[in-house]
Amino acid sequence: MNVLVTGSSGLIGSEAVAHFDAAGHTVLGIDNNMRREFFGEKGDTTWNRDRLLASTRGFTHHEIDIRNREALFGLFQEHAFDLIIHCAAQPSHDKAREIPLLDFDVNAVGTINLLEATRLYRPDAVFIHVSTNKVYGDAPNELQLIESETRYDYARPEDYHGISEECRIDRCLHSLFGASKAAADLVAQEYGRYFGMKVGVFRGGCLTGPMHSGVELHGFLSYLVHVAVTGRPYTIFGYKGKQVRDQIHSHDVIAAFEAFAANPRPGEVYNLGGGRENAASVLECIALIEEIGGYAVDWSYSETNRIGDHICYISDLRKLQSHYPEWGITRSLPSIIGEMIDAEESRAEEAGLLVVDGCAR
Repeated sequence: MNVLVTGSSGLIGSEAVAHFDAAGHTVLGIDNNMRREFFGEKGDTTWNRDRLLASTRGFTHHEIDIRNREALFGLFQEHAFDLIIHCAAQPSHDKAREIPLLDFDVNAVGTINLLEATRLYRPDAVFIHVSTNKVYGDAPNELQLIESETRYDYARPEDYHGISEECRIDRCLHSLFGASKAAADLVAQEYGRYFGMKVGVFRGGCLTGPMHSGVELHGFLSYLVHVAVTGRPYTIFGYKGKQVRDQIHSHDVIAAFEAFAANPRPGEVYNLGGGRENAASVLECIALIEEIGGYAVDWSYSETNRIGDHICYISDLRKLQSHYPEWGITRSLPSIIGEMIDAEESRAEEAGLLVVDGCAR
């Protein structure tokens, strides 16, 4: 099978590359390291690209910008892709307001470029679009909540499993990132439903893992682990630190994509996160990092929450699990954090930034 992965140096893209390469498939990745342009040196993913090139067998890398329609069409004319996993994106809720045109061009226009290339040259291929729970805007905040000592949670029993795909995506505040991703989400659905293409849309919760290049504006758990290991300060933005997210390991994300690829449902939408069992607040994640890694997280609090941010978001996984009963969560939140701490410690030690007894070594 010939597999194309966009954003192949990022968290989900690199996991997809490693997975399908190990399974014996031919994998082509495109990634032009725009994460560095979005977030500066800390967002650079060159290290991950180099890791993949050194550790894989049938992987090739191309420096292609998904906004470059001509280059994409040429790539599709040259290669007969069977599976396209579209991970490339401008991923930050906050950064989008500084770069609204770039954000929309990457997220919305880049997506339709890929979909149209697929329709013209590989219409029978499976196309997986990595969307986001931010397409729901702040509509999930309308659910009744209860507040405990360390988290918010849903007040009504019928909301226990979290946010389903029935949640509306309009008439609410999104952030510009949420709006550009909603545009991409809808056009991907349309290519599936209107053209009958094998398109699946996965609205990710907090997708994470040891290969995440987390920064303050994106990748909350990865960045939190990073600052803990390197002794840097962390700021909690609003909601008393009790805002809840459900964390899913990149391995389980790729397993969901693989299940869909084996039995695609054109134009279908799925929420994809860690679900209730992997849901925790910022305060609870800090406590877990301190317990598992032995670090004291240096955090402060800002009363100002991020615009359009979710107070409590847990992905309702029941639709995905009903369509693909062989799929399920295999990595618990403590195991995810433990794995991320080990990886971050290794990187920090190489860079001379590992904190031991308050000192870098």
